[in-house]
Amino acid sequence: MNETATPSFPKHLLDFQDWRRTQVESLLETAQMMQEVLARPVKKVPALTGFTVATVFFEPSTRTRISFELAARRMSADVVSFSGAVSSTTKGETYRDTLRTLEQMGIDAYILRTDAAGVPHQAHRWLHKPVINAGDGWRAHPTQALLDAFTLREKLGDLEGKKIAIVGDILHSRVARSNAELLPMLGAKVVACGPATLLPGSLPGTTLTTNLKEALAEADAVMALRLQKERMDKGLLPSLPEYIAGYQITEERLRWARPQAPLLHPGPMNRDVELEGTLADSPRSLVERQVANGQAVRMAVLYHVLVGKKS
Repeated sequence: MNETATPSFPKHLLDFQDWRRTQVESLLETAQMMQEVLARPVKKVPALTGFTVATVFFEPSTRTRISFELAARRMSADVVSFSGAVSSTTKGETYRDTLRTLEQMGIDAYILRTDAAGVPHQAHRWLHKPVINAGDGWRAHPTQALLDAFTLREKLGDLEGKKIAIVGDILHSRVARSNAELLPMLGAKVVACGPATLLPGSLPGTTLTTNLKEALAEADAVMALRLQKERMDKGLLPSLPEYIAGYQITEERLRWARPQAPLLHPGPMNRDVELEGTLADSPRSLVERQVANGQAVRMAVLYHVLVGKKS
């Protein structure tokens, strides 16, 4: 990994507004190199020796948090793990004061998750070190989109001209928003589908539809999103059986897509709700591959924001 051969990168990863296609592709190439590291008997390199990374999670997480912490340790960084549930935020301390306190302890990068949209953008103004958005409210989840893109490229090759269908609760999904931002940057055509009450008024770079057959027609890949059942209490869905009848991804409905179109899901998954449970374990499913790829992608993200040449 020769720093002089690395293109300039933004200091932070908040979303993809400040990123160019060449930067994203370079990061995904680095992720491929990290996959090779993870395939070795000793899954460790000294790339981030001397750096201290903090995972600052004000919201629960399994996949994202663990893969980021493993990613940092695989590159020999020290890791500080912070949980809002057992911190001074329960006593009324603000996000800003919490993060500024951590900064005084010599943290070199902050991996930040909150249930409030926009906090990572504020954090990059409060802090002097890189901030990586690990999910903020409904707004963005850029590393999930990166690992989705990495997984799709493994299966489909170049994404130029490929149709990717995203089905489910689009309105409340930070995963959908980040994929709608990233995948078109890589040349893909994104169609987002769900009930009218679970679609935003618009999603730049994306076609919106309530017609599942239209969304899946000739799709090169299909991504199902978790149905957030709590939305039914707010009248956004009539009933779970009606959602399943209209929008569950089934073996029969997958026939509308291209033959052998892969199936993705960012998790956590409600089996037999957003997709037939058997599909999650079928040869078409890339669900577990997405999880596996998350570590390599997040290693690449940490490498580029901490070591890569800054723009």
